[in-house]
Amino acid sequence: MIDESEEVKESAPTRTAGAMQWLWLSIGVIALDQLTKWLIEQRLELFDQIDLLPVLALKLLYNEGAAFSFLSTASGWQKWFFIVLALTISVVIIVWLYRLPAKGQAWLAAALALVVGGALGNVIDRVAHGHVIDFILVHYRAWYFPAFNVADSAITVGAVMLIVDSLFGGSKKTKAG
Repeated sequence: MIDESEEVKESAPTRTAGAMQWLWLSIGVIALDQLTKWLIEQRLELFDQIDLLPVLALKLLYNEGAAFSFLSTASGWQKWFFIVLALTISVVIIVWLYRLPAKGQAWLAAALALVVGGALGNVIDRVAHGHVIDFILVHYRAWYFPAFNVADSAITVGAVMLIVDSLFGGSKKTKAG
């Protein structure tokens, strides 16, 4: 005979660590981001450029602002603002990961982990150097997209994944009954 309490225990979701196992992806993003920035700084001087393709180059740049150099000309307070903002967002996302079920939400968990990894990669730069190291430059003739790095790419991919998840239901949704 099956004990009903054992059956309930088996069907109840375990939330000991939620989707925290996805933080390995954040750690991977941080490691790749910091490694690539270190390599670029070892090989290029500020503003040096190496053309890889007609539309892609490596160019060492320092960004004291945020995306698209937003607030880069401010008096210095922006460094601390962006550090606090990124850390706050990262903590909120880590709590979100903790509360997610360990299984069934891989797309959402990966998206969140990418955003955390990217945010913390840029925080490391701001704390260690006072600016973010950018080096990927996409351009076409006289048009240049603002330079970016691996951390920025991870944040962008994670954000796109979050949008796709919210629009097309990539994660399992539960109906209120």
